[in-house]
Amino acid sequence: MKKIVLLVMGLLFLSGFTSAYLVNIDAPDSLPVGKPLIVNGTTTFGIGTPIDVVLYYQLTTTTEIKRKIVYVQSDHTFRAVFDTTGLKTGMYKVEVPTNGAGNSVNMRVVYLFDRSDDIQLSSSTTQNFNGKIIIAGTIKGDENSGVQIEVIGPDDDVVFGPRFINTDYQSNFAIDVPITEPGDYEVSFTDARGYVGKRSITVIGQQTLGPSPTSTTLSIVSAHAKSSRDNPVYFAIKTGNGKVNIHTSSSIDWVLEYVDDKGTIKIVNEESEQYPEKAQVLGKGKTMYIKVYPLKNSVNSEVFIYAENAVSVVVSPTVPAPFAASVPQTTDTPKSPLLPLLGVVSLGTAFMIIRRKP
Repeated sequence: MKKIVLLVMGLLFLSGFTSAYLVNIDAPDSLPVGKPLIVNGTTTFGIGTPIDVVLYYQLTTTTEIKRKIVYVQSDHTFRAVFDTTGLKTGMYKVEVPTNGAGNSVNMRVVYLFDRSDDIQLSSSTTQNFNGKIIIAGTIKGDENSGVQIEVIGPDDDVVFGPRFINTDYQSNFAIDVPITEPGDYEVSFTDARGYVGKRSITVIGQQTLGPSPTSTTLSIVSAHAKSSRDNPVYFAIKTGNGKVNIHTSSSIDWVLEYVDDKGTIKIVNEESEQYPEKAQVLGKGKTMYIKVYPLKNSVNSEVFIYAENAVSVVVSPTVPAPFAASVPQTTDTPKSPLLPLLGVVSLGTAFMIIRRKP
């Protein structure tokens, strides 16, 4: 009888010991090739305990790609970062090998995809030093939209961006980025669908003394958000001095409203879904507000706003006062000729009713 009691107590002790040590990890479901794969974890193991984190490639068989040894921190967390540069697309998994870890979640599946072929540079990847880098090319599927560009310099510091650059109707983009020294520069591209890829540009030559030349192109700032007829999006544009050119993205028939110098709301809807809506205002160093929504009630989609020769543009978290107040609206498009005709018909009907009274 004593042996049975001791056996049961032993099993309970082992069960409690096993379930006491848990390991849970988290990782993204999908990730573009070239972005770091970050694996975060929590555990009940003691502080300083080494943890193996393994990255596998899964095809017909599972192949180990990389292995990291990390250590449990004071808050019982750990983190492993895997470089995915050069990895092929496909299904991968990250795993923390454990033995008897109870209800642990020690494995995650990650799909790596590659969009780098969506970028085609027309500018050279080797350029002579003259105080700027020319970045020009096309990005697939971003006609009349924009692409976010960030440039990392030879010292791993950010020398440009991240900033949205507009694209034309053929998805072309171009920007001159001022630099102060030769070396290798890494250019990253991101659009509305996420990270696209990166390119390396090597600048050769010698640095000369004196001020670096400035770009003659007007600065373009951008912001984006989802919009529908029921939930239009409002943007706040900080203007400088001079004319500010504003346009929307294309592929959807957008309606753009803005407040002119007289406080009147102007409505612009002159283009179809193939072309962006455009407006031009005179900047006076103040903040102006615009409202954007789709013409069709069924649309709920992302809209980009580009402001040329402006300081900044952001999404307004609240309805701006000019649109909250009841301001008379005017439109740049002609009104329907049916409205005066309906008025004439109504007057005629009333006149006939009066004549028919005894």
